[in-house]
Amino acid sequence: MPTTKKELRKHYKNLRKELTEELIEEKSLEISNQLISLPIWDKTYYHVFLPIEEQKEVNTEFILHLLSGKDKEIVISKSDFETRIMSHFLLTDNTKIQKNEYNIPEPVNGLPVPSQTIDVVFVPLLAFDVFGNRIGYGKGFYDKFLAECKSETIKIGLSFFEAVGQIDDVFESDVKLDYCVTPEKVYRF
Repeated sequence: MPTTKKELRKHYKNLRKELTEELIEEKSLEISNQLISLPIWDKTYYHVFLPIEEQKEVNTEFILHLLSGKDKEIVISKSDFETRIMSHFLLTDNTKIQKNEYNIPEPVNGLPVPSQTIDVVFVPLLAFDVFGNRIGYGKGFYDKFLAECKSETIKIGLSFFEAVGQIDDVFESDVKLDYCVTPEKVYRF
């Protein structure tokens, strides 16, 4: 099994390519159902990523329904690829969503939400290890964003696949997860 970020990134991108739409939907629903058991539902502001369908990411629509049903404030982001900084906006019925040049669905407009306000962040990833380290696409957007959040912000990774033993090349600036949820299991770190 690969152990470096580069090797793991390639391995899990290839595994994702094999997932069918039906399997993505099924596994995404299972992940959403696993979230119900987490002690996070007394919070107010929840940051959710909108999936890049072309990358076969976890479909967060089920999580959006769960949050709406619990009357939570939902926050989504827009990415600036020059600065690698994310801006956050409240998702409302009036929020217009549009895909950017990288096929990332983003809000066109909305009410800004400071990172320090966010209580829970659902984090996209390609792979993670049993220590709570994660591998994303390698641009550092989420590490910068999570570093801006308050220390008690709960960071929850969402993954179709189970944890690897250890990622060898973790950086000091990499922000660890508090939980990672897969279709099979909830990991607590």
